[in-house]
Amino acid sequence: MKRRRLLAPVLAVLCPLALVGGIYLGGHPDLLPGAARDTLVADSEGRLYDEALDAIADDYYRPVDRRDLLNQSLDGAVESLSDRFSNYFSPRDYRQFERSTSGQFVGIGVSVRDEKKIAKGLKVLTVYDNSPAQRAGIKKGDLITEVDGRTTRGQSTDEVTAAIRGPVGTAVRLTFGAGERRRTERVERDEVALPVVRSKLVRAGGRSYAHVRLASFTSGAHAEVGGAVRRLLKRGADGVVLDLRDNGGGLLDEAVLISSIFIPEGPIVSTDGRHRDRKVYKATGSAIDTEVPVVVLVNRNSASASEIVTGALQDRKRAKVVGTATYGKGVFQEVKRLSNGGALDITVGEYFLPSGRNLGGGGVKRGAGITPDVQAKDDPKTPRDEGLDRALDVLGG
Repeated sequence: MKRRRLLAPVLAVLCPLALVGGIYLGGHPDLLPGAARDTLVADSEGRLYDEALDAIADDYYRPVDRRDLLNQSLDGAVESLSDRFSNYFSPRDYRQFERSTSGQFVGIGVSVRDEKKIAKGLKVLTVYDNSPAQRAGIKKGDLITEVDGRTTRGQSTDEVTAAIRGPVGTAVRLTFGAGERRRTERVERDEVALPVVRSKLVRAGGRSYAHVRLASFTSGAHAEVGGAVRRLLKRGADGVVLDLRDNGGGLLDEAVLISSIFIPEGPIVSTDGRHRDRKVYKATGSAIDTEVPVVVLVNRNSASASEIVTGALQDRKRAKVVGTATYGKGVFQEVKRLSNGGALDITVGEYFLPSGRNLGGGGVKRGAGITPDVQAKDDPKTPRDEGLDRALDVLGG
């Protein structure tokens, strides 16, 4: 009985003290233990964010869509990282991104140069066969200077390509051309199936060679590349040109699998990140005969997964590299799906080639890229492909 009587006054003293202490610590979360501090701060920041969005949506002088506010604020948060490789995808943009990594997308059928801020116009790198862009007369090397009457100067590549994309059957007005000549055409958007791999048997110096060009490291690309290489070798090819020019990259797993077509065993690439354990990716086996000579053909727009494959084959002495220095990207991203249907595509670590080198400029800065063993460059003003010709010379030599 005495213990019960004593407990009541003790609680009467402790409860006000706990309340005062809680209020104090709530205002000074740095004094809390780590787990409690993270929970309290995260909750207060979340409430503050919701409070601000509600205030704008409810009280701004004209109607505002709260979902648009959310998308723009997330976009701004990623923009504040000053990382050209990280992006926020709205729900609509993420659906488009998923289609593009599977080799299908809705648009006009071009690949473009990836730039953070566009100076003169959005440069077209590739125009795909039987695409709306080809039917409209857009050509490789053209600059797209206006989209629906709005200049592309000062915009990012992501902003302009998002404006060009849209539902099947809708149209976009594009102003484009080369040099000082410009024309404006109405281009109807359509489903575009990317020709991920194009391959052929070419003759040079009295011999036959396999020319296999990969447009993007999309899901399943390794099967198409492997099939094309083995098919042309059976037809009598004496060597292989793996053409990765203007290939901006894609899926890391595909880079490892495509490298494994030429490298029978051992390391391909390793990755490391602040919250990612170091991981070494090795060849998966089933490579072609290592006596078959290989050349990798690259240019300044060969980036990311293209650089992983090129660097692995160069480091492992499996191929000669012909072309110009590559893009110089030494980091990799992961896509994190969000509850609103959108996604964050953010940099989570760096990758390293078998020799241990990283091709970036430190962090997310652009680096020097891969230096080719043999310099070569195609002249777009001539009908010949000087880059491919030089690659075939190297194979023959």
